[in-house]
Amino acid sequence: MPYSVAVAGASGYAGGELLRLLAAHPDFEVRTVTAFQNAGQPLIALQPQLRSLAHLTLVETTPANLLGHDVVFLALPHGKSGAITAELPRETLVVDCGADHRLTDETAWARFYGGEFHGAWAYGLPELVHSDGTRQRDLLVGERRIAAPGCNVTAITLALAPAIRAGVVQSTDLVSVLAVAPSGAGKALKPHLLASELMGSASAYGVGGVHRHVPEIQQNLRVAGAAQVSISFTPVLVPMSRGILATSTATLEPGVSAGDVRAAYEAAYANEPFVHLLPEGEFPRTADTVGANTALIGLAVDSDADRLVVVSAIDNLAKGTAGAAVQSANIALGLPETAGLTVNGVAP
Repeated sequence: MPYSVAVAGASGYAGGELLRLLAAHPDFEVRTVTAFQNAGQPLIALQPQLRSLAHLTLVETTPANLLGHDVVFLALPHGKSGAITAELPRETLVVDCGADHRLTDETAWARFYGGEFHGAWAYGLPELVHSDGTRQRDLLVGERRIAAPGCNVTAITLALAPAIRAGVVQSTDLVSVLAVAPSGAGKALKPHLLASELMGSASAYGVGGVHRHVPEIQQNLRVAGAAQVSISFTPVLVPMSRGILATSTATLEPGVSAGDVRAAYEAAYANEPFVHLLPEGEFPRTADTVGANTALIGLAVDSDADRLVVVSAIDNLAKGTAGAAVQSANIALGLPETAGLTVNGVAP
């Protein structure tokens, strides 16, 4: 008997990616899809790529419509999940792809998001290494409330956490610049996201430490062992529909060699199904992650600058959002972690 599933926010990009993955999942059956303004429309009218789910109609996003399911995935704007999840039974597995339950620090929430603070849930980045050598997946087993990570956060955390945990870099001089697809900003019509504004152009946003993902990155790197974290993080919109390419750098600790760095990452990711360390001298492309739940990582040591350079690539809608949500749900329910997920991208 498959687990019954509801997806809230099913008309958006993250909701559509969740549905694409769930439609092929052997243990999940999508029974309810919800939306706000688009309630009442056939799902296929908003997500025409989801032919196997053409029988579903979007209903209003209310707690009543989400009741009675084994699993509820939320793909809602920040500030919209907390009130809804408060009315869902504790035995229901709820996975929130939004920001409402990621941060443990209420002060950080007030500064970067504002509004009511609904508290932190189990954090849904299974590969996050902890300072004691354990992984975040250990804390997801049997959970019924999970917060999926931010997409930029995933690209940076997976790039830097192994080096922090191994003590091969300093955690107070971190820099990350990301090429980011506009699908991460959702489907809302905004002038700077129009094709005529994006095509043939690149533009930075959230510059100067104001991006809402900053405290989440800091939170994760502290979990990995950093006593203090200082990171300058700059995302840049580029004209691709999906993907994040993050170039992250850190100052090496004295005496650390390139071999020491590679050994730290091999130890962290050798047995991970979805995080792949590329051979020495190779660096990832976002094109190789499209549609896949993979994070690809390339390493270099800039000996002249005495810095580690990590290039990481993910699909912001897959591993960066929906894939992480499904992966975490698998772990929580005791299913194979890889169920319904692929490491194979789509090319060209």
